[in-house]
Amino acid sequence: MAEKKKSIKPKKAKPIKKEKKLKKKISVKAAIKKIVKKITVKKQNQKKQVSLQKIKIEKKALIRTSAKKKALVKTSIPKKVPTSIKSKEAFLFKEVENPILAPRTENSWENWQTFNPGAVLIKGKVYFLYRAIGQDGISRIGYAMSKNGLKIDERLPYPAYEHRFKERVFNFSAYFSGGSWGGCEDPRITRVAGEDVLYVTYTAIGDGEIRMALASIKIEDFLNKKWNWKNSILMSPPGQINKNWVIFPEKINGRYAVLHSLNPEVMIAYLDDLEFHNSNYIKSFYGMKINYGCWDSLIKGAGPPPIKTEEGWLLFYHAIDKKDSNKYKVGAMLLDLNDPTKVLFRSKNPILEPTELYENNGYKSGVVYVSGAVNKNGQLFIYYGGADSYVCVAKADLKEFLSTLKQEVKPKMEKQELKASRNNKKLNNFKK
Repeated sequence: MAEKKKSIKPKKAKPIKKEKKLKKKISVKAAIKKIVKKITVKKQNQKKQVSLQKIKIEKKALIRTSAKKKALVKTSIPKKVPTSIKSKEAFLFKEVENPILAPRTENSWENWQTFNPGAVLIKGKVYFLYRAIGQDGISRIGYAMSKNGLKIDERLPYPAYEHRFKERVFNFSAYFSGGSWGGCEDPRITRVAGEDVLYVTYTAIGDGEIRMALASIKIEDFLNKKWNWKNSILMSPPGQINKNWVIFPEKINGRYAVLHSLNPEVMIAYLDDLEFHNSNYIKSFYGMKINYGCWDSLIKGAGPPPIKTEEGWLLFYHAIDKKDSNKYKVGAMLLDLNDPTKVLFRSKNPILEPTELYENNGYKSGVVYVSGAVNKNGQLFIYYGGADSYVCVAKADLKEFLSTLKQEVKPKMEKQELKASRNNKKLNNFKK
């Protein structure tokens, strides 16, 4: 036992003192480190709090912007910068005075957005039915007229057409397709050869559904602004989402031709009449086919009704490039006159892109949406919506346009001060 005590005492005495000293030294260093850490952490936290506050403020601003998006966008019309760029090689021009039609703050039914116009040429004048959204969030159709195709000479302060529906039901697809709760979207006007009627196809939104509809009116009533519309007819079956249907301006083999899809291929329904009795709807299909290695990776649908030319049916269409998916662009194709399901030529590059301020500053940035086109004395007038907010126009010589399309070379576009623009330098011209 004595030996054990002698061996234990020195072990207890010496190491314990050293351990205490070490603990004191370590605790001092640790305390210093802790103080330094606290100071740095406080500074970091302060910085984080400031950045978080900024993020919260930015988020709130974005939420407020999205909630009041329309009101903010519609009140600020992009300023125009008159320029004149002329080129012998360029043949497709965006009108320098674009947009040619914009929202009117005094009209509650169109004080948010005016865009995506249908167009028809009658007796040398261009008539428009354009989509309008007002403060109640409903899409209606407005009327305007241009003598030369570039300047608006007449415009009504009230809607020319409304699509009636029973109940306002929020539809995700409808809201993000221009921003309305319901009504009639994106009208296309067709005058079938030999008839005294104008046919208007449009996207009908109401009661929770998105379907294609057809309205018609006598040309005489239309010109006299007597809106004696024939009751609208639903063309597509319930339970399906359909858009971008157009009627050919001539019967093909004695039958009406309705182009109702471009993806995965050109699809046309041939009909003896346009009455759609006994729920005889057109059964369409949109395939979402991806074209790899092309600018038009995803073809969305047709633009205006096809224009008949010597080379074939000229059809404009909307597409998205997967490499540039935030932009809505426009292409062109030529279809066979006798069998329009055959594509003869297709543009290798977009013929219209959102490059201007009025195409990128609006409800939906980066959108050009062609819905109207006319051949006026050999000149091709293309009417489109810019940024889902304005009506714009581009112009081309039809023969040059077709020649370039057949060569599969990118049609060039420049801004040009056209004759009708020289005296239209003020925003007040929007309100004519």
